[in-house]
Amino acid sequence: MNFALGFKPPAAGSSGPGSGSGATMENLEKQLICPVCLEMFSKPVVILPCQHNLCRKCANDIFQSANPLWQSRSASSLAASGGRFRCPSCRHEVVLDRHGVYGLQRNLLVENIIDMYRQQESSRLVNVKQQQQQQQQLLCDEHEEEKINIYCLSCQTPTCSMCKVFGQHKDCDVAPLSSVYVRQKTELSDGIAILVASNDHIQAVISEMEEICRNVEENGQRQREQLADHFDGLVAILEARKQELVGLITKEQDDKLKHVRSLIRQHSDHLEAAVTLVESAIQSMEEPHMSLFIQSATEILEKMAVTAGASNMKRPEIGYENMSHFVVDTDDLADTLRNIQFCSGLGNEREEDPEEGEVESNLDFYLRH
Repeated sequence: MNFALGFKPPAAGSSGPGSGSGATMENLEKQLICPVCLEMFSKPVVILPCQHNLCRKCANDIFQSANPLWQSRSASSLAASGGRFRCPSCRHEVVLDRHGVYGLQRNLLVENIIDMYRQQESSRLVNVKQQQQQQQQLLCDEHEEEKINIYCLSCQTPTCSMCKVFGQHKDCDVAPLSSVYVRQKTELSDGIAILVASNDHIQAVISEMEEICRNVEENGQRQREQLADHFDGLVAILEARKQELVGLITKEQDDKLKHVRSLIRQHSDHLEAAVTLVESAIQSMEEPHMSLFIQSATEILEKMAVTAGASNMKRPEIGYENMSHFVVDTDDLADTLRNIQFCSGLGNEREEDPEEGEVESNLDFYLRH
């Protein structure tokens, strides 16, 4: 670089290097103005759901003016809702929770930019004077008393007019140093503005994705509960049907037991009568008188004939005790239950109707064979 430090005072009317920097800071300051107090944001800065920013103090003032009775409400009503107000920039309604404006998210990005801006602005005035002095004192080391006043576009370096006319830059493209300075300051200012806007957009996207995460968690919990309700209903149906079928088995078991036990009582009565008749016959055999023996024997023989005829009493048929006809084939039903799947098509159709979606579940499942 063909210049050196000198001590030549600046000519009257020359433009200093601080003009472009001042424009840059002014453009940045416009991005940091609160729409309520029309001054630079004062921390803490809060971001509204519509992505506009306010000083928390200004947001609280707007909220208090829109809700004059808010401070006088009871604690129970405060827990239910924190009130609402409208964004001064887009008139979007902002609904607060029970924490009021203190529940709004802080925009740390804007606060950091404000800190950087104030630090830069505080040092800018000092730096401008130093830069002006350095600019005023920058002299060409090849041409004494020649001030650096042009910029070589080809070599990308500042130089003096004599270097352009007679020196090493005579075949190069040059431009006034001040114009290059202003142009680069403007480009830097525009870049800062674009970056700030991009950061705001990124923060809006992050907020949107955080909301999506909350919705996913809530929807997942709701769908799990609804799925559990569906399966509890199936279990209740199976339990009720089981009780019905168990009741049928129990009824037939009781009927068969009642019938068999009735036959047992009949055979027991017949057996008891036969034993008594045998005892009578044995006693009759001991009768010493023939006439009395014949008379008693005749009666006993008649009773024996009747008893022998009644020995062929009714008996349960073969296999009467069998209960194997109470069989339930659950193989197909088990396969059906194992293949229960979500029916996403029904859920998508319901989502098209937001009013219906609030009443019915977005979770459906079907039985697939």
